[in-house]
Amino acid sequence: MKPNYINGAFTDGVSSRPNINPSNTNDVIADYAQADAEQTRMAIDAASAAFPAWASGNLQARSDMLDRIGTEILARQDELGRLLSREEGKTLPEGIGEVARAGNIFKFFAAEVLRQRGERIGSVRSGIDIEITREPVGVVGIITPWNFPMAIPAWKIAPALAYGNTVVFKPAEMVPGSAWALAEIISRSGIPAGVFNLVIGPGRQVGQTIIDDPRVNAVTFTGSTSTGRNILAGTSQRLAKAQLEMGGKNPLVILDDADLEVAVNTAVQGSYYSTGQRCTASSRLVVQKGIYNRFVAEVAKCLAALKVDDALKPGTDIGPVVDESQLEQDLHYIATGQKEGARLVCGGERVTRENPGFYLTPAFFADATNDMTIAREEIFGPVACAIPVDSYEEALELANQTEFGLSAGICTTSLKYATHFKRHSQAGMVMVNVATAGVDYHVPFGGRKGSSLGSREQGSYAAEFFTTVKTAYTAA
Repeated sequence: MKPNYINGAFTDGVSSRPNINPSNTNDVIADYAQADAEQTRMAIDAASAAFPAWASGNLQARSDMLDRIGTEILARQDELGRLLSREEGKTLPEGIGEVARAGNIFKFFAAEVLRQRGERIGSVRSGIDIEITREPVGVVGIITPWNFPMAIPAWKIAPALAYGNTVVFKPAEMVPGSAWALAEIISRSGIPAGVFNLVIGPGRQVGQTIIDDPRVNAVTFTGSTSTGRNILAGTSQRLAKAQLEMGGKNPLVILDDADLEVAVNTAVQGSYYSTGQRCTASSRLVVQKGIYNRFVAEVAKCLAALKVDDALKPGTDIGPVVDESQLEQDLHYIATGQKEGARLVCGGERVTRENPGFYLTPAFFADATNDMTIAREEIFGPVACAIPVDSYEEALELANQTEFGLSAGICTTSLKYATHFKRHSQAGMVMVNVATAGVDYHVPFGGRKGSSLGSREQGSYAAEFFTTVKTAYTAA
């Protein structure tokens, strides 16, 4: 059994749970410890006790520790990428790429440790100096999803540690392997006991304990909207900081003047790769009627050529969905789309392969409307729908008609429309002739409306959440 990591020691859980490969359900990767509320409180105890020394410790030593973590992740990216793909189901090249991103994130924040700045300004009153500095928040609870089991933990853990906070980390139960491997690397980096803690277990015990404990000064979360609302309710009651990254129903607008090949590749990449299990996936394809029929035909042709198979097999384009419940949810949405009148152009079928797994052919709907369920709700699978429109103005209006606002894109050769869309799209991230899914590790990540709450993640903007500002006056 792979144990939890609490106060500098690997600790058995109260029970264990198998980690099953979605490409081959006969393959059990390992059994992983399950923590309960009491063990979670032990982790919070450790993080709280370790905070003062870590927050005031040597910056160069802190930077070196984070750099060692990043270096080892990058050196082992093929091995760790294989583990990631084996437990989550994204293809091996995608898994290796995600691990590399995680390594680079730790490297980036190793440097950020030494780039922290303050200000010294004059007062409007004579003989007084003012200093403005940033200080760590304290104990940070980190709750992450299953779809990016290495990158998302990295972009929360690395800045939390870089800015002097201590961490209690709860990964998604379905993907404990990547989290455990990351914890094992961190355990050998020189970070003092209690500064970083891993507790694997159910949200109703581990997650809720993190949310409710008054010693946890901030909670950063990526996952479902319903869970995000629960976290907000809990943290707001005790006035703790919360950072929430939740759902997305991201539009990709295709105008008549778009390069058809670019538009098709952008749509397929953004909508279907990583099996569509990305909050930034472009699941609404808003297409102007002059290019609509050609676009639909070319997307269908492209999807028919994609290979759906074991994530670890060479040549696989689309791996399985993560588990049986996610597959059933995807199939439910596909049936709903047909019932509501959208035309299923291709895909949407559960298929079998050499080994038992959760395989689904990419589903592509045409002739959808923006009020259909498949155009309103986040499906989180390889399902997208094309919505025909008459004009750019109608396309922009429909693109913004959603409760979410994470990512949005447009395919056009018009500088006029590209510029207008960047300005008027109600999304936190906007792409022109680039897939809606995929953001560099050194730039801010986050959305608007129902997609995000709190300050941005990643890059130098991470300091907004993981630090607090202090203003100090000194009389000469």
